[in-house]
Amino acid sequence: MSFFDSDLVRSEMTKISDLQEEIYKSVFSFYTMSKDEKLKHIEKLEELIDVQKVLYMRLSLSDDPEALKMKEQILLSAEMMGMPKGADMNVLFKDMSKMVDLMKNQLDAPDAA
Repeated sequence: MSFFDSDLVRSEMTKISDLQEEIYKSVFSFYTMSKDEKLKHIEKLEELIDVQKVLYMRLSLSDDPEALKMKEQILLSAEMMGMPKGADMNVLFKDMSKMVDLMKNQLDAPDAA
């Protein structure tokens, strides 16, 4: 069975797509959101990072040619966004999680709107 024939993998990819769409729809209105709306947006970011991390790990563990091709495409996309060639994607995921934590902390700050 191909990597992408797996119900679990297809479900994860659909979830990533759905979350990305939800997040992108509201990213430009973030600063006009209520505190609760901002928190929900941040929670979606967290969920997206978690699902992406799991899918990337699955890609890394697979020897399926299509999975290896997708992993390579992800690495190339990361390079185009400024990551150094050969960078560890787990570091990227960790940094993204730290940024989301920072957003949450700023939202909880006493002077946050």
